[in-house]
Amino acid sequence: MRIQRLHPDFGAEIHGIGLIDAASDAGAFAQVRAAFEEYSVLVWRDQPITDDVQAVFSRGFGPLELVKVGSAGHGTFYSRMSNIGPDGKIVPPSDKALLIARANQLWHTDSSFKKVPAVASVLSARVIPEQGGETEFTSTRAAWERLRPSEQAQLRDAVAIHSYATSRNQIDPTMMTPEEHASLPPVRRRLTWCNPVNGRRSLYLASHAGGIEGMGEREGAELLAYLMAHATEPAHTYAHSWKPGDVVMWDNRATMHRGKPWGPAQLRSIVRTTISATEEHGVRDVLPELWDQRAAA
Repeated sequence: MRIQRLHPDFGAEIHGIGLIDAASDAGAFAQVRAAFEEYSVLVWRDQPITDDVQAVFSRGFGPLELVKVGSAGHGTFYSRMSNIGPDGKIVPPSDKALLIARANQLWHTDSSFKKVPAVASVLSARVIPEQGGETEFTSTRAAWERLRPSEQAQLRDAVAIHSYATSRNQIDPTMMTPEEHASLPPVRRRLTWCNPVNGRRSLYLASHAGGIEGMGEREGAELLAYLMAHATEPAHTYAHSWKPGDVVMWDNRATMHRGKPWGPAQLRSIVRTTISATEEHGVRDVLPELWDQRAAA
């Protein structure tokens, strides 16, 4: 396997081992897994991607998350983000798929608002516009390491409140259905997440975070805004320009990402599988109620 660095902070393009290789050979998978833990964002080009290939590869990292209510692909392992309607044409501007695309243009980490957060996401390119539509990434691990020791001490055990409504309301307060509100209540998340494989800590941030426990509304919002700006300084980001057959995998513990706009007359279809975090991934570290139990033991 050959690794091509994408950014000084994080990210690698993988050569010599494809998704099918990693899914079928334990030695190849071990190399990919080590690269994932080290580089946080992995890129493959020219993959013979299908839903089944993507799912089998993803499942090697942990249990797959079912797509939530209100999203295309609900109840399956495949989150389908597309502006293509059943007739093969672009959906109208009022279609919810386009609202979701706008919301995904906010910096976020996947599933931080769910009862069980996600360790990783795998996104494959099926139909790609000729211009625009990049996905931009940043390392929240590198962002944590750039903070002053005094800031790290203040933030290490802070707890943020994450809610799907927090990000969606920034786009359209009527965007979520009653079923979505009922199934996705706010959750508490520690503001950092430690990777148990290498012991490196990351900020755990997202546009879904709307407040900090123990702080006033304004004070908490200002702190989150400061940390988001700190993490997403342009010099510390990587923008992936998609081609059909590309697959990108990222560590939700240690990155944020956002989609970039593309022309309204261009077709786009991408498919995401998401891997739920487990004890193996250090999920206890980011869940305050479990972390508190461990600290008291």
